[in-house]
Amino acid sequence: MSKSYDPIIRLEHVSKVYNEYGTKVLALDDISLEISRGEFVSIVGPSGCGKSTMLHCMGLLDRPSSGTIYIEGKDTSKISGKEIALFRGYRLGFVFQNYNLIPRLTVLENVMLPGLIMGKNKKDVEHRAYTLLRETGISHRADHRGIHLSGGEQQKVAIARALINNPVIVLADEPTGALDTKNSLDIMNLLSKINREKRVTFIVVSHDNNISRYGNRKILLKDGKITEDIKKKNRRKYEHT
Repeated sequence: MSKSYDPIIRLEHVSKVYNEYGTKVLALDDISLEISRGEFVSIVGPSGCGKSTMLHCMGLLDRPSSGTIYIEGKDTSKISGKEIALFRGYRLGFVFQNYNLIPRLTVLENVMLPGLIMGKNKKDVEHRAYTLLRETGISHRADHRGIHLSGGEQQKVAIARALINNPVIVLADEPTGALDTKNSLDIMNLLSKINREKRVTFIVVSHDNNISRYGNRKILLKDGKITEDIKKKNRRKYEHT
């Protein structure tokens, strides 16, 4: 089978148990799942259903209690220490609900930061950062500091930052959770556009079922289990009305 058709992420019987105040909580319950290269997957479900836990395990921000997660065929349970940071830095991009911009840095500096941390050439990183800021429609704010931007603008900066190291997968945890309806639609349309044009695999989790309108696949999670997994033939762009 051609490598391009191999699953970019594969979960095999993944479970996650937390110990909260002496009580065991089963956040993920025997999840098995394959995600293909270039897919845009929306994972939706109510608060506490395990969707963020699943995303964090995929992104090596947390470890499953049992089962195995493969990324590009690599058994992530065998990655440890410094190699985890390098793997995340080179292969994965992250977008969070609260943007996580550094206030004292300019927009450009925030976008450049992951590239500089990975030891890349400063001029090359700066050029790519400007390119990404243009593509996300926020280049006119390059010299501003994040605290002076609107929520939608900050999230566009966070998306540009997530792409700076050319990740093969972008994981977004409630990327519209702090935004109003118009900005939410703008951000989701932007993510969908990047997915189509760059063929970056996107995995987006949200409690908002409307998010599942985007991309080509919807996974519904409930009580740590997958209850629906629907692949769509076509996707549409959704505009604010």
